Amino acid sequence: MGFSDRRYDRFDSPSYASEWTAVMTIIVANVAIWVANLLAAGEFPINRLLALDGDFFEHPWRAWQLVTYGFAHDDANPWHLVFNMLALWFFGREVEEILGRAEFYRFYLCAVVIAGLAWLVSLQFGSGLLVRSGSLVGASGAVMAVLAVFIWNFPKQMVLIWGVLPVPAWVLGVLYFLSDVQGAASGGGQVANVAHLAGAIFGAIYAWRGLDLGSLFEPFDRWRRRRRSLRVVRQDDERDAFGTPIRRPPATRSADEIDDAKLQEEVDRILEKISRSGEASLSASDRETLARASRRLKEKIR
Repeated sequence: MGFSDRRYDRFDSPSYASEWTAVMTIIVANVAIWVANLLAAGEFPINRLLALDGDFFEHPWRAWQLVTYGFAHDDANPWHLVFNMLALWFFGREVEEILGRAEFYRFYLCAVVIAGLAWLVSLQFGSGLLVRSGSLVGASGAVMAVLAVFIWNFPKQMVLIWGVLPVPAWVLGVLYFLSDVQGAASGGGQVANVAHLAGAIFGAIYAWRGLDLGSLFEPFDRWRRRRRSLRVVRQDDERDAFGTPIRRPPATRSADEIDDAKLQEEVDRILEKISRSGEASLSASDRETLARASRRLKEKIR
């Protein structure tokens, strides 16, 4: 793909209507699982397989539950699903725009796991076997992590409590935090307040430290790119009228073509970085490279 095939103006005005986002995928997955569980509840309760069991540490081979519980919701209470997905839709889109789609997936799934682990640890201080016989479902812990990142980046953004009372985002965060602290201190009832708090704390630390979970996968990405570049390309031999193969000397590239190729490699690297960590992760050098590529493109199409 050459410069003439690229559109750099897409970085100026990202559109959620023009591409399928991570937030949309997560919402569709949650709704699909809720509907499937509702339809199959009589014969095969899907939630029973996906829920995080309180005695997980006694059955660690059920490791998938640390992720799947975050995509299952109470089938007897549709508002459990509705409120979580509405919050993810309103706050998650802005956060995904900052982080990038791939990094948002990594952040969200890590939040699910951390919230679940925190809930499991809290059960060890509960009242014995009866407490550990319960199970956890719901995306609330991960949604609280998303909300924490949103508040860190947009603390003064006005939001509506119950769609009526306008308050700054940081006030909403404080109210949620105090409510969960009070709930955790009183035992929590049917609400996993500890999972909410763990998700919120993880999100706050993530935003505060400017973490990039994609960096954990960089060695694998470099290895994958090296393998992708080691390709053997065979071309059909040209033959003359008598069927004798024609050997042509390898074509030489001009200095401009070599410069274009190098610039193209840099652009590909930057686009992959945006996909992994969001546009906010670009350095001044990266932005200058994109600007130079844009100028080169304009020169070619004149």
